[in-house]
Amino acid sequence: MTKKSEEDSLTVARDMDIDSSHFIYKLITDESVKYLDYDYKRCVGCGICVGICPTKALELGPMQEISTGLDAPPVMMDLEKCTFCSMCANFCPVNAFKMNTEGDFPEHGKFPEFDSYVRMNEKCLPCALCKAACPEDAIDVEFTFPKKEEIAPFKEDAEGEIEIDTDKCNFCGLCAEFCDAFLLIEKEPSPTDPSPFELLMVDEDKCDYCVLCQDLCPEDAIRVKGEKRGEAPQIEGNVSVDEEKCTRCTWCQVVCPYEAVDLKKPFEGELRLVDANINECDPQGCHGCFNVCPSHLWYVPEDGDARIAIKEDYCIYCGACVNACPKDVMTVSRSAVSHTEIPDSPWADQWRDAVNSMTTGKRHLPDISRTLEVERESLREHVEVEFPRVDGSLLKMARERIEKAKPGLKSPRIRKMLEDKSASEVRAEFSKKNGSENEQ
Repeated sequence: MTKKSEEDSLTVARDMDIDSSHFIYKLITDESVKYLDYDYKRCVGCGICVGICPTKALELGPMQEISTGLDAPPVMMDLEKCTFCSMCANFCPVNAFKMNTEGDFPEHGKFPEFDSYVRMNEKCLPCALCKAACPEDAIDVEFTFPKKEEIAPFKEDAEGEIEIDTDKCNFCGLCAEFCDAFLLIEKEPSPTDPSPFELLMVDEDKCDYCVLCQDLCPEDAIRVKGEKRGEAPQIEGNVSVDEEKCTRCTWCQVVCPYEAVDLKKPFEGELRLVDANINECDPQGCHGCFNVCPSHLWYVPEDGDARIAIKEDYCIYCGACVNACPKDVMTVSRSAVSHTEIPDSPWADQWRDAVNSMTTGKRHLPDISRTLEVERESLREHVEVEFPRVDGSLLKMARERIEKAKPGLKSPRIRKMLEDKSASEVRAEFSKKNGSENEQ
């Protein structure tokens, strides 16, 4: 569906396409195109975009039903109201909205956005823990050191012994990356135990006791008796974070044994369970908060003392769980927003208000009605109107004159004079013509 309108001689059209889970909204002018891409499968229904939208173009869907299985967009847009200001895209904590542009736009400085990040510092080896623990598959690790086979090819009938000190081993995975004789046994991470591995095993049929793994291990957790063949490589590699997938949930930071992750969340705040409502929670039957939480911080305690529990260290305070919960089991409050500088632009006040509203919950919307308020006139007392008296003789004379003029008005010459001459000339000609016709 496309709507076009003329504004200052500039053609403006709005359009929408659907591509798989993406709703692609377009604002098209003669000089530019703006694209707002909304991936509803990525959206968690936190409602931040709905709260900051300056034109109320966004509306939150039925999150309780969506969080428990209904396949529907958590946020719906009224395309006619959208100004493509990019507030929803700049402040979506899970990157469900993206704004792209084509064409010429005035220079206004970069609009503010979240000033949050995940970075690996100089303490990073790297190892395999953060990649395996990330619940959003947002981390990739590329090891660049040579493998065991490249340094010391497998030697048949080698003899020796190998032992792993489980008290020292932190399951960094470097030995398994280096040599095929090691096998890391994976497990399902949980908020209380985020480690992705539970056991390190050695297949001694594949081990030739070359001692290189002992020298490679950063924790000195491997002991090998055998013939040393070559030198262990320097641990090298690259860690990359997919900014589109990363939610700043801190799982990588918690699981890292080397304090190698620097992380800044988009919000500071508090997630609190409501004691009066906690007994109404049915985590097995509902599971709504589990399904929408981008930080994966909810769990059911094994001791059975509580129906549901949280690991608040992971929370980014988006509020999706609050919208999904049918029993008001939790509350989320935000005390600060991490954002970049707000440039001096015509919309600077609205950006400041949008940022402030994410902590205060109060949004002061601009007046976009373009309507005038007219003071209503008060009711007045009814007054009877006296109609004028009609003089019958004068009315008869007027009708007689009209009848005399009708033949003259039928003449093409008279009508031509009406168009070409002044009123006084027309009257003179009309009177002369009308008089001669009457004499005849």
